[in-house]
Amino acid sequence: MIYSNILRTFTLLVLLAMAAPASTDWINLTGSETAANIAEIYVMDDHIKLVLEVYVGDLAVFEELMPDDWLKQASADRPDEAARIRRFAEERFQFITGSGEKLLAEVLLIEPRERVDRRSPFAGMINPFTRQRVPEAPADKRVLYAEIIYPFDEKPGELTMVPPRDAQGHAEATIGFIVYHKSVPVIDFRYLGAPAKLSLDWDDPWYSKFENPNLKRHHKSALMTFLYVEPYEVRHEILTRVRDLEEWMDLGLRGNEYIELDELEPLKQRIGEFLLSRNPVLIDGEALKPILDRTNYVKVALTGIQLVEIPERLEISTAIVGVIITYLTDGMPQEVTVGWDLFTDQVQQVPATATDPAGPLPTFLSPDDNVHKWTNFLKNYKLPTVQEVQVAGSLGEIRLPWVSLICGALLLLVIGILLRRVRQGGSMVVPLVSSLVLLVAGVVAWPLAGITVTRPATLAGEMPPEQAQDLLQVLLKNVYRAFDFRDEDDVYDKLAFSVSGDLLSDIYLQNRKSFSIKKAGGAQAKIKSVEIEAATAKRLDDRPLAYAIKGRWAAQGTVGHWGHVHARRNRYDAIVTVEAVDETWKITDLEILEEQRVDPASAAAAPVQ
Repeated sequence: MIYSNILRTFTLLVLLAMAAPASTDWINLTGSETAANIAEIYVMDDHIKLVLEVYVGDLAVFEELMPDDWLKQASADRPDEAARIRRFAEERFQFITGSGEKLLAEVLLIEPRERVDRRSPFAGMINPFTRQRVPEAPADKRVLYAEIIYPFDEKPGELTMVPPRDAQGHAEATIGFIVYHKSVPVIDFRYLGAPAKLSLDWDDPWYSKFENPNLKRHHKSALMTFLYVEPYEVRHEILTRVRDLEEWMDLGLRGNEYIELDELEPLKQRIGEFLLSRNPVLIDGEALKPILDRTNYVKVALTGIQLVEIPERLEISTAIVGVIITYLTDGMPQEVTVGWDLFTDQVQQVPATATDPAGPLPTFLSPDDNVHKWTNFLKNYKLPTVQEVQVAGSLGEIRLPWVSLICGALLLLVIGILLRRVRQGGSMVVPLVSSLVLLVAGVVAWPLAGITVTRPATLAGEMPPEQAQDLLQVLLKNVYRAFDFRDEDDVYDKLAFSVSGDLLSDIYLQNRKSFSIKKAGGAQAKIKSVEIEAATAKRLDDRPLAYAIKGRWAAQGTVGHWGHVHARRNRYDAIVTVEAVDETWKITDLEILEEQRVDPASAAAAPVQ
């Protein structure tokens, strides 16, 4: 039987094949990215490229793609490769133009691989809308990997994609698919279970779309604005396509189709300066000085907005620029407004999102309603603060049994009188009785009568683990909170409350490096939580009052840009030296034993390079 021969031979081949490494982070509510079979479709200027991953259990459905030499015994009447591929294009996986022409296919590559791991956070969970379990990827990772192109001479205005179907028109295999028109994703991952018609906008691929309204991408708008209101900082962020900017500014490019490599940086600077003067922002009615924080070329991916990290030649029609403009504030504003003035004939509605510590609030702007307004409705919100930790009162308490101490003092006096009478030969009855009474009273009063006072520094001893943990918690929170301030002088001033000496600059630089978020353009994450997992202290005898605290803690930070939140969680093992400086506790030395970056969604940790 052909299928059994295919399966046995395929198993041997896939064990010998090296799977191409891949790293993805798809986010999809349908779970189609974990379908048994995957089709990635790229519509280019003169061809369609189909990239298939065929599940080993569905090889029979795609039998035309199997090479003869993969079979132990090929059927004598099996068509040759050219005939099989023609049948595949005409009957199996079809691309039909608006004029009814079925495009023929050419095979570029067929080989055994392991499926790409497209993780779904919802796999195995119950969909709250359908009440069905979101499917998981097959346990058997073996796939037939194929790259096939469908050439065309004239750019079609429409394309109908038809998956393999049986005589009754039902899909013969479960296929999850994604479609790109040039570099623009037309949809998120969806299921291809029936013919799907795609309208192609060759002048502007951003507006290519499927006839089926369920086949669409989550990021639909070409122009978006975001307002982030945080303590001591307001950020206005803009996403815009380079092509749309032609409506308002001279791009100064040599050609009409591409941004060349040497034009990327100058154009980025011009765009940043242009947007710096548009869309006026008022904070509590005042026009504060705008700061051009950063400008990046970005791309729309299934996980949201991603930076274009390696410079590359970009198409003007698909290139997107993200601009971040920052305004420094004294605290938390009460009202922020943005007067949006950028619209085009095609873009008459601009998505706008205001995000504060309580979360995002989306809305839309239009030429008739173009003011984006944020009002402070936060209740019981406290600004991040940094305060000195006084030594006084932090060393614990001691209990003074004042009655017993008085009895002890009187007992010493009576003993002196008793000794004098012994030498003089006087009566010892009264001193003896008094001594006995004072001794008994002191012993009885010891657990019953006393006062509790804070331990003075001169009586400081070893620091209990609970006390070491509390002290480390406060000092580290102070350090991280200092970075909530934007101005460098403010950061140093706040750090000085808890850090002493040359360690100030070291901690400043280390924090900037550890919590920069690459995906957000190197932006600094703000620490939301510090968790002390363990702490033990050892008194340092060579200093007046100092402890070496060996601690382990985790710090988690987030930064939001362009509507998406990036998280960073670091775990540290370190020896933190705390010392009394001018009657306050300060960190005077820090030795990082180990630093790990932890996936906030899991407990896995990896050493920081």
